[in-house]
Amino acid sequence: MARAIWKGAISFGLVHIPVALVSATSSQGVDFDWLDSRSMDPVGYKRVNKVTGKEVTKEHIVKGVQFEKGRYVVLSEEEIRSAHPVSTQTIDIFSFVDSAQIPLQNIDTPYYLAPDKRGGKVYALLRETLSKTDKVALARVVLHTRQYLAALMPLESALVLVKLRWPQEVRSLDELALGSEVTKPQLAKAELDMAKRLVEDMSADWKPEDYHDEFEDKIMALVDKKAHEGKIEDVETADGEEERKSADVIDLTELLKRSLGGKAAAKPVKKTAKKTKKAS
Repeated sequence: MARAIWKGAISFGLVHIPVALVSATSSQGVDFDWLDSRSMDPVGYKRVNKVTGKEVTKEHIVKGVQFEKGRYVVLSEEEIRSAHPVSTQTIDIFSFVDSAQIPLQNIDTPYYLAPDKRGGKVYALLRETLSKTDKVALARVVLHTRQYLAALMPLESALVLVKLRWPQEVRSLDELALGSEVTKPQLAKAELDMAKRLVEDMSADWKPEDYHDEFEDKIMALVDKKAHEGKIEDVETADGEEERKSADVIDLTELLKRSLGGKAAAKPVKKTAKKTKKAS
């Protein structure tokens, strides 16, 4: 199984499903690092005063939010920390909606959800229920001190969590100022027929293995060629990996009936769970 980046539970009603969050994508592309041509030392980003051009030391930097043009409200680190949402280590489902109702422009980053501990049966129950009802579960989840709106969707044998953009982050189509020639086009039947025929002639099956970033392929081929010619520079770097904490979660399959029976206020009997070790 791929390395989990977060562990917690899906929560709806009185049911908790222990899960592990695994990234469904990986960043690709060429990563160009800055190097000093004289010494081949890594070059970092300096904190520079945009007015004076002088470097600013860390102790003189504060955080501000622009209130009006040219006017900022300064916030302390304590004030910023107090606004962070409380991490509950749960994916809190608050509603179920038709899958077709999720706007394309609201979809952000996908993650795979894998059952953790003894949550396999309830995990499968939620997945099958979503599949058969053609619904997605809307939820809130806190990742790295930030709260996200998310949708849980079935995908073959698994569940996928898709981070959604908050409505205020999505621009309205009205900003495109589309004219009537676009919104109410006058298209001849012959034009539509030819366009459909062209689409049919160019139609093919989805084959992801056939699609490549040509720029990355060319750059990496050039890197490989120069490396084999011995044109490699030694650069000293320091690598560090952040440890992530995981939470204890409780499998409460038997509370499904109580959730449906309007007993959501009843206090569940908790089982003792062993403390989860930090992910390596």
